[in-house]
Amino acid sequence: MNELNIVPMKLEHLAGVLEVEKQSFDDPWTEEIFHHEVTNNPFAYYIVALKDEEVVAYCGTWIVFEDCQITNIAVHPANRGQKIGDALMQYLMKHCQLHEVDRISLEVRVSNEVAQHLYRKYGFQDGGIRKNYYTDGPTTEDALVMWVELK
Repeated sequence: MNELNIVPMKLEHLAGVLEVEKQSFDDPWTEEIFHHEVTNNPFAYYIVALKDEEVVAYCGTWIVFEDCQITNIAVHPANRGQKIGDALMQYLMKHCQLHEVDRISLEVRVSNEVAQHLYRKYGFQDGGIRKNYYTDGPTTEDALVMWVELK
């Protein structure tokens, strides 16, 4: 079928999220971090993209009052270029609007132009640079702070 479904993350999705995370990042988050986010963090809101019930992407956020911070977003390398990032962003933005969130912010690597293009498509603007924000790998990299007002 290959139908894409976006749903709130449950513990049953953890193994799939970990695989996407491992394939997407040099310094992936651990199972313990994701488990804590889903079970113990009252501000965390995670969604997963499922194809044939398999996790192919996810997005993690913290929603505190009227602010949403995207903490993590990743699409499995084998599924990139299929507009799955678009589907995650559309779902998240609708969720935020329904829950009276005024703004969404995030950090993205200055070198990740593909992600920046996606965010700009949804109205995100550049907000500044966080120097040496990413410390995984042999060198550090700056983060571009981006935000969008929903109201």
